[in-house]
Amino acid sequence: MVNKVVKRDGSEEDFIIEKIIVSILKTGAPIDAARRIARKIECQFMDVDKVTAKDLTKAILMELKKANEDWYRNWIVFDRAVKRRLTEKEIE
Repeated sequence: MVNKVVKRDGSEEDFIIEKIIVSILKTGAPIDAARRIARKIECQFMDVDKVTAKDLTKAILMELKKANEDWYRNWIVFDRAVKRRLTEKEIE
């Protein structure tokens, strides 16, 4: 089971599923959808000890896009406006 996330700066932090749920909620998704998507992500990385933030973000965005295009776009817009990050280009 995934235990650590390797952040963009190389540091590591514990994998906490609630952080994924909160991030998904910020896109406008309801709590039940956020939990469902977060569980799918957790299962995708069940066989690894560490996951990079880039791979984690890519997996979340793929699930958001499948579930609701607006949620996906909201994530991208937030990253661009608040984090000054071009997430779509980073995950290509």
